[in-house]
Amino acid sequence: MGVCAAVTTATVATQVSNIRRPGAPLAVAAPDGHHVSLDPEMIGNPAVTSWPTFNGDYTGRRYSTLAQIGPASVGSLAQAWVFKITSVGAQRGAPVPVIKCTPLLVNGVLYITIPDHVWALDARTGKEIWHYDWVDHGGHLVGQRGVGIWKSTVFFLAPDNWLIALDADTGRELWKKNYADARKQYFSTMAPLVIRNHVIVGVGGDAMDMPGFLDSFDPATGELQWTWWSTPRKGDTALKTWPNATASEHGGGMTWMPGTFDPELNTLYWPTGNTNPVFAGQGRPGANLWTESIVALDVDSGKLKWYFQVSPHDTHDFDNTTAPILFDAVVDGKPRKLLAQAARNGFFVTLDRVTGEHLVVKPFVPLDWASGLSPLGEPIPIPDKDPSVGGSINIVNATNWPAPAYNPKTGLLYVNAVEGKAIYYLTDDSDKPSGYGGTGAGIGPARRVLQAIDPLTGNCVWKHAYPSLNDAPTTLGPSILTTASNLVITGDDQRNAIIYSADKGRILWHREVGANESGGIITYLLDGKQYIVFGAGDSLYAWSRPE
Repeated sequence: MGVCAAVTTATVATQVSNIRRPGAPLAVAAPDGHHVSLDPEMIGNPAVTSWPTFNGDYTGRRYSTLAQIGPASVGSLAQAWVFKITSVGAQRGAPVPVIKCTPLLVNGVLYITIPDHVWALDARTGKEIWHYDWVDHGGHLVGQRGVGIWKSTVFFLAPDNWLIALDADTGRELWKKNYADARKQYFSTMAPLVIRNHVIVGVGGDAMDMPGFLDSFDPATGELQWTWWSTPRKGDTALKTWPNATASEHGGGMTWMPGTFDPELNTLYWPTGNTNPVFAGQGRPGANLWTESIVALDVDSGKLKWYFQVSPHDTHDFDNTTAPILFDAVVDGKPRKLLAQAARNGFFVTLDRVTGEHLVVKPFVPLDWASGLSPLGEPIPIPDKDPSVGGSINIVNATNWPAPAYNPKTGLLYVNAVEGKAIYYLTDDSDKPSGYGGTGAGIGPARRVLQAIDPLTGNCVWKHAYPSLNDAPTTLGPSILTTASNLVITGDDQRNAIIYSADKGRILWHREVGANESGGIITYLLDGKQYIVFGAGDSLYAWSRPE
């Protein structure tokens, strides 16, 4: 299987050299030789010597054209350095720091985050350049997915919904803007998405039945450019999918993961979250647009072009926030611009990204909660599967926020999924429930699987089932990276980083690290050497071939 023994390497010692006064941000000057400047027009290019945005480029593919590390050379991979977070202890609701971000790389500098904190690191050594520390006044510290970069500015979202602009070289605060009220239970975890002269941010939060939205800001000034609401306003024909305007205005649809973008169509594709009240749908009959959907928006105005609702009338907290991946293919002899998503509700969908027309809507895990498809291709939920006071059985979340990947050489989309069942209870059976009106918990055996799916058919081409050991949780699988050298890079729930062949799913390499892979995986080329970098628990690991 090409599995090699562990290699012992030196760990880079990392300590914050400056001590801040309580409540004050900390910024350490960058050493000589580090100057970050990113042309926003370059973000759409293949990521080679940089990783400038959440998914590497705008397509969401998490695909690298680099091939220095391949099946023939992967056995020589060795740990190059480790950056361990030692300056942050237990946070509110988070007993230990966990890196859930995708690192960004520009001009040899890596940027990583946890809630309330940003670090700039030397990408060759892992040595700290600067550290920014925010003091929040609310919001949930469930995770932080990374930064966005525009020219020489780094954008960071604090849990209490501040968009903060930092100098990329020093970490100095340039400006900040509060765009949602934490007192209403909005909170922010996503990585800002920079597209030309737009910084696009979304929100999380569904405890108090608030509407989700996207905001676009001017990256130089922080001026608001547009807002798109993920539930319809008064006068919109989509209100017919809600019982009334009040229900829509409290309907959720949070926007807490970054979308993808087609520059030729000038179209932003965004996945929206679950419907509110959560689990309890009896007070909101109808499909409840635009929750649980993929929406296509004009990036300059925020105007809706089309939508596809993956989970009409959601009652199972099936946040539809998995990345919509953009790719092109020939279908029936004609070139098509397509979009594919492995959704949390267990359906795999492929759409025409110009029109929203569905080509494929097919389960990728065993499920029985839908009676069929509507004329639009949207699943028709079975009411008997809704949560009940006595409990009803449905699937566990088939996947979650960690990133899938797509390889144009194999034509396959890769996703970590869970096959299993859960029991869902309705705890608020009133006519007008609110907040969390129910709960759910896994039951019986479940297994985590890595799947390679043909997006033109929805068929599974190969599957790797992870061993179920040590009562490991089966609700969250790690992110994925794929490369032109026929690699799929991901991990299991036993603290192993694993590399597979992209075409067949053969295990080529694995190493045990200090925790389960917990953030996005990236790769880059510096000084002629390819690195693979990912977060696992409180540490960032870098791997490369020896000199």
